[in-house]
Amino acid sequence: MKFSSSLFSQILQIIPRVKFARLVNETKAERHSKGFSSWSQLVAMLFCQLAQCKSLREITDGLAVTCGKLNHLGLRSAPAKSTLAYANGKRPWQLYMNVFFCLLELCRAESPGKKKKFRFKNKLLSLDSTTIDLCLSLFPWASFRQRKGAVKLHLLLDHDGYLPVFAVVTTGKTTDVATARSFSIPPGSVVVMDRAYCDFELFYNWTCSGVFFVTRLKGNAVYEVVKNRPIPKNSNVISDQLIRFTGPKTSRRYPKTLRRVVVWDELNNCQTEFLTNHLDFGATTIGKIYRDRWQIELFFKVLKQHLKIKTFVGTDPNALKTQIWTALIAILLIKYLQFCSKCNLPLCRLVALLRLNLFSYRNLWDWLDDPFEVPPEEPPYQPQLAF
Repeated sequence: MKFSSSLFSQILQIIPRVKFARLVNETKAERHSKGFSSWSQLVAMLFCQLAQCKSLREITDGLAVTCGKLNHLGLRSAPAKSTLAYANGKRPWQLYMNVFFCLLELCRAESPGKKKKFRFKNKLLSLDSTTIDLCLSLFPWASFRQRKGAVKLHLLLDHDGYLPVFAVVTTGKTTDVATARSFSIPPGSVVVMDRAYCDFELFYNWTCSGVFFVTRLKGNAVYEVVKNRPIPKNSNVISDQLIRFTGPKTSRRYPKTLRRVVVWDELNNCQTEFLTNHLDFGATTIGKIYRDRWQIELFFKVLKQHLKIKTFVGTDPNALKTQIWTALIAILLIKYLQFCSKCNLPLCRLVALLRLNLFSYRNLWDWLDDPFEVPPEEPPYQPQLAF
């Protein structure tokens, strides 16, 4: 039996329209608008993300050929190409950043948590960045190298549901450590990152603020062993030590004791050295925490391969940030659907199936439970009761 609205329309209903209207007023996004609303812009850009449109023309034509299905999306008609381009270039991208954080609270309420991977109650966060390559002749403001342009998306991933909780878009020349200093991390959290964020002044500030970290130890680190801790039996842990840095700069930037854990990596057939300021976790737990950091790499993979943040429909900074933030909004909507689904589909498959069924008239929640079920064309026959 056909449903009264499309899957795309039902997905848009997840976004609270009252809060969206308040955010539009706060950011003054429609201050000089003439008929084209911010909601219409959001719908068009989400259609760009979910349908993987390659240009403004594909967005406008894709919405125009929906055969009268735009009323369910809150649109009167498909936007013109020039209208959408002007809105992306002029309307503040901060509106969609605020919409992202509004949806984040909704997703956190449906998040299944860490799924009992770890027993500790500390908030586990992954910190990393991904470089988005750009054509320097089209994006001269994003110079990265002599003949290459780029921007960076810095992301903080919460392992309770693997949700992005904070994001910053910078130019490609901005270092990861410089951006990490601007992140506000709640005390008691455990931040896991790679060696690109190895800055002992940052680590000391986190330690003084009650923030724990787990990272890789650089090979040229100079330190002395303060204490050798017992090694757990029947594990891949080689050594567990308390160390203190003896280098002239590192000892001044981090004067306290740190912990060095060495484990054997069977996959790569080598030793891996971890550095942390948490002295109570087991050595095997430290290794598992860093192994779970791979989830942020998988998140970037889905974001780049299944949404539109590698090719852009606008060339100025405002249009680029608008497209990146709408991609993050789209990934939150997809994560919300994944939390509500009983089918347990991976994120990449769910994105692909949605792209193929955006304008299918099905009940969204029934479709999520079994997207491969063929619905009946007519309702089942029910005989009329006799009086």
